[in-house]
Amino acid sequence: MKTKKQDYSHLSPSQPIGIFDSGVGGLTVAKEIKRLLPNEDLIYFGDTKHLPYGEKSKDAIIEYSTKITNFLLEQNCKAIVIACNTATANALNEVMQSVAGKVPVIDVINPVAEKVSYEIHTNVGVIATKATVNSGLYKKSIRKHNKWIKVDELATPLLVPAIEEGFKNHPITHAIIYNYLSNNKLKNIETLILGCTHYPLLIDEIKQYYGNRVRVIDSPNIVANHLKIILDKYNLLNDHNSKPNYHFYLSDITKNFEKISKKFFGKTIDLELKVL
Repeated sequence: MKTKKQDYSHLSPSQPIGIFDSGVGGLTVAKEIKRLLPNEDLIYFGDTKHLPYGEKSKDAIIEYSTKITNFLLEQNCKAIVIACNTATANALNEVMQSVAGKVPVIDVINPVAEKVSYEIHTNVGVIATKATVNSGLYKKSIRKHNKWIKVDELATPLLVPAIEEGFKNHPITHAIIYNYLSNNKLKNIETLILGCTHYPLLIDEIKQYYGNRVRVIDSPNIVANHLKIILDKYNLLNDHNSKPNYHFYLSDITKNFEKISKKFFGKTIDLELKVL
């Protein structure tokens, strides 16, 4: 059966890109998009009121994700980036249904899984939230492309709350990282996927634990590159915007979000409270 050809001729390059996550984690993806696509307007929704998504039921994650998606469509976004592994793992199909082919949807799992599948990897470890691990989507996606890769997934639920509370480069996170990464499930891995967009905020500490023994995958960079390819394919890249606008909506404004977003996007960022 032929798949329907996507038609985005109704969209304009000048429209913003919509990005959402449960909190600050998606900022790692937004930062890479800003770096790679410096002329694009970005609208970010951080559902800080409901974090962490990894501890929520599938139904709740679907409800949050579809509401945010519809909000971003109302903001005239030309693409939706699900900058949350848990939302991707539990609500991707429902988000696609909400979008109904009106704009491209980019998730954070499939581009990473595909890239890993076609590179030289044998034993791959994934650390992620409970909801992402329980979905098994990383293992399914990687092995769909390459059935010979061994994939071990480990739930690491304490990392997101530690990051959201601002415990970066802190003895608490050092202890949590050591406890998780020394787990027997990850004993023989030679590649580690950070299966949560919060985790790149701890990438230096994770790399420090492994030294040069394990390759740590930079997921935000892969996702941003995939987005660029999709926008280019449909002639939706904005090349003429010398003063891009970055707008951040939060369901609960937190000090840690303010701190990290200012660090990534500059002092004059616009934060707006929006409860859906």
